[in-house]
Amino acid sequence: MNSLTSAHVYPVLMLIASNVFMTFAWYGHLAFKQKALWLVVLASWGIAFFEYCLAVPANRIGNAVYSAAELKTIQEVITFTIFILFSVFWLKESITLQHILGFAVIVVGAAIVFRA
Repeated sequence: MNSLTSAHVYPVLMLIASNVFMTFAWYGHLAFKQKALWLVVLASWGIAFFEYCLAVPANRIGNAVYSAAELKTIQEVITFTIFILFSVFWLKESITLQHILGFAVIVVGAAIVFRA
């Protein structure tokens, strides 16, 4: 088994942070439906800037130890995990068994990508 290095860990941490920013950029405005669309688009662009400042270096650093497919798989699993938490705590929406089963299928797909 490979030892965990900063090239293994930092990209994952950076992708977690970038996904928090991106989730707020894409879905945070749903809690403010009374605001003008042009205003939430500008706010989303501003938030997304920080997402890119984390995601691009995360992928560059991570590519030293992960393939592009592995990085994308890591990012997708993180995205769904963050989105579940965001949905429940920010949007106050319920997660159903159907959602969990759908996300579980994606996690199985991720496991297949990482199978050595």
